[in-house]
Amino acid sequence: MTSIEEQIKRFRTGFPWLDIIAPATPERGILRLSAEEAEKAAAYKPAFPVKGSCKFVPASGAASRMFKDIFAGLDTLQKGEDVAPGSAVDLLSKSIKKFAFWTAELFGEESIDSAAYRKDVAEKVLTDKGLGYGSSPKGVIRFHRYPSGECRTAFAEHLVEGQAYMRDEKGDVNLVVTISPEHQALFEKAFDEVKEEFEKRYGVTYKVRFTYQDPETNTVAVTPDNKVFLKDDGTPLRRPAGHGALIHNLDALDEELISIKNIDNVSNDRFLPLNTLWKKALMGKCLELRDKIFAYLDELDVLTMDGVRVPDPYPYIPGYNPLRDDTCATPEVQALCNEIEEFLSKELCIDMPEARDCSSRVEAIREKLNRPIRVCGMVKNEGEPGGGPFIISEKDGSTSLQILEGVQINPDDPKATGALKSATHFNPVDIVCCKYGYRGDKFDLTRFVDEETGFISSKSYEGRPLKALELPGLWNGSMSRWNTLFVEVPAETFSPVKTVLDLLKSPHQP
Repeated sequence: MTSIEEQIKRFRTGFPWLDIIAPATPERGILRLSAEEAEKAAAYKPAFPVKGSCKFVPASGAASRMFKDIFAGLDTLQKGEDVAPGSAVDLLSKSIKKFAFWTAELFGEESIDSAAYRKDVAEKVLTDKGLGYGSSPKGVIRFHRYPSGECRTAFAEHLVEGQAYMRDEKGDVNLVVTISPEHQALFEKAFDEVKEEFEKRYGVTYKVRFTYQDPETNTVAVTPDNKVFLKDDGTPLRRPAGHGALIHNLDALDEELISIKNIDNVSNDRFLPLNTLWKKALMGKCLELRDKIFAYLDELDVLTMDGVRVPDPYPYIPGYNPLRDDTCATPEVQALCNEIEEFLSKELCIDMPEARDCSSRVEAIREKLNRPIRVCGMVKNEGEPGGGPFIISEKDGSTSLQILEGVQINPDDPKATGALKSATHFNPVDIVCCKYGYRGDKFDLTRFVDEETGFISSKSYEGRPLKALELPGLWNGSMSRWNTLFVEVPAETFSPVKTVLDLLKSPHQP
């Protein structure tokens, strides 16, 4: 991570706005599959071996944001005042029996319309008087109850999903979960409670690994006037720098094919067949894209290197270019370059700038192809503005597909705000990655991060305002230089639980 001085300088200078060309839409930038095409993609058989697969679940941090409105209501009740009808605590207490974490022993059989009961419910949900969910990680909160009486945490639902689409030929299900160190015992307990039953029920063996966000990636906080924010003990406040830090955790994995989905985006078993189909479809499209790119790179090697593969250092040594212009200028090479450039433009929205000569053209094409790959599910936006899929212009004159957050879009740029308003889809974080190159080597993912795509956010610490430095997001700038394909997925595959009351929605009810 950069020094404190460099971080403070970044607070003062900010990050450059990205040059947005247009939103990615089904007309250009988002692939829309029919039901038959989704089934075909889900059944795709890769042409090249796959070096292992796993499900990667970001699950760091406590569920305090999930209960933010409940905390606020409890504060009002503890002052001797009542909450307004229809407020979060009021709805929680009136609907308490609909939540999977309800038990008659803890909350009683009947809801009572009184401030005292509302206060009792909020305290039992949030504090050590009951469940202690206010300081628990979201992954160990009971999300779903089934007619059989079975209750599952969010973590347990990811285990169920994993067996449906991530088991290998040996019946192993690899699951990597990013957590905070202080929560590991809770996750291990939640896993132990279901492991034996799930392995027997689904005929699999779970291989679960827990990983932490490296504290070395934490960034310093500053005051609103860009001075180092000092805690009461006089030391600088350092904060986790957002999910972008997890690129290091992703990079450390040895598996090639990786599915990424947030801990709170799960639904009950009624939606499992649909979720499984579309996750397999994304995996199939990712492997299909990988195979197409590998074949192109192999063919380029044969045509431009007299049948000899490009040496391993290429193209990572500045100025090293083994390609001969006379070899690259042959009609066969130029025809292949034309085909690849058409593929890049049509499939990945990568339009290449004009090269200065034939060998430079081949080198630029190879550099664009030889990258990690991600296929990202995109959900139709039903009227909620925000970040999502866009086509942008790169510094080298090419274009690319990117996932942008609203904070990365210049509010003073009519072209950028117009693209935001005309966006048709948003990012549900439903991603499949391939992180090996065509020579069989694992990419160094940190080489493909655009450090200029971080952002600055407003936060607070013990009631004091501050500014925080966020690293390029895991699926934003951290994957900026990946080859990207966007695929529309059904809205029913996206069922996040951002607040506790989201658990009252259909995907989370029996």
